[in-house]
Amino acid sequence: MRSWRPVRTGPRRRTRRVRVALLLTVALVTVAAAVIAWNRQAGDSPPARASIAPPLAVQQKPKIVQRRLAHAAPLDLYAYDHAGMISGVARRALARVYVPNSAADTVDVIDPHTYKVVDNFQVGALPQHVTPAHDLKTLYVNDDVGNTLTPIDPLTGRPGRPFPVDDPYNLYFTIDGRYAIVVAERLHRLDFRNAHTFRLVRALTVPCADVRASPNAKVFYVADLAAGGVWEVDPARFKVIGFIHTGAGAHGLVVGRSGKVLYVANRNEGSVSVISFRTRKVVAKWHIPGGGSPDMGDVSADGKVLWLSGRYNSEVYAIDTRTGRLIARIPVGASPHGLSVWPQPGRFSLGHTGNMR
Repeated sequence: MRSWRPVRTGPRRRTRRVRVALLLTVALVTVAAAVIAWNRQAGDSPPARASIAPPLAVQQKPKIVQRRLAHAAPLDLYAYDHAGMISGVARRALARVYVPNSAADTVDVIDPHTYKVVDNFQVGALPQHVTPAHDLKTLYVNDDVGNTLTPIDPLTGRPGRPFPVDDPYNLYFTIDGRYAIVVAERLHRLDFRNAHTFRLVRALTVPCADVRASPNAKVFYVADLAAGGVWEVDPARFKVIGFIHTGAGAHGLVVGRSGKVLYVANRNEGSVSVISFRTRKVVAKWHIPGGGSPDMGDVSADGKVLWLSGRYNSEVYAIDTRTGRLIARIPVGASPHGLSVWPQPGRFSLGHTGNMR
């Protein structure tokens, strides 16, 4: 998302606290949205009324029964996002990389097998991200200033008729697929809309930032472009527990296909940092040869290629996820932003450029 910088009104430490507090607000909203969706899905039923048993004629010694307790499997948010786990719906789609060019009001379409642009089409003003729908049947181009969403048919790769939505900088979906959450960044709002008709249901005023979770959901990672890294947040206590410096302009966050690493695109220094979810440390750092501006992206369905837009260089980078080698540098339109690789593994989409579950 776009960067934002708080006004310095005191010492540097106070400025940092203000920035973190605002970023944490987004983490809380993310948790709240998930809880609301879960409660709607599960339903809240009142406890059953206890029945009164008749008194026993003879007191009996209670019988002790040995029971083996079942052990729940560890939580893994990305259990269905691993390489090759593509649903039947998504499997029918053309293999493509959709690149919204914010300054050109266009979308470039790349064939991931040839690393070449095979199509280009006009969309609304300032397209920011390409988002898979919750049911995986449609992709939406978020035409921010154009105040429209442009649907793409993933079976053909061609756009449909745009429809009006206020300030769609980014787009998410609740877990149950009932609501679309439009990130209206210019308006400083999260707009909850019907996921099918996009009728506005409720608007919530809140600042915005890019957030990802560890596989066990115990740590949230919040990108901070101004600080040059990611904040680690305990979502249960709503508390900062650490900061990982990655590089200047830390912005795009992409979870690896194995679910073991987090890629952080450092836009201002032309590098990508690889964070281990297990150690919570940077385990590798890859620099774009000759410089670049890696921004938003996705990992290929097989997990072998990291695709990132080059925001200030009008290009897209294809990077080998095993070695960090730059495989291809593909010219595209001006100011490419939140590209989407499609299809991706997963049962449904939570939005952005492909937060799959």
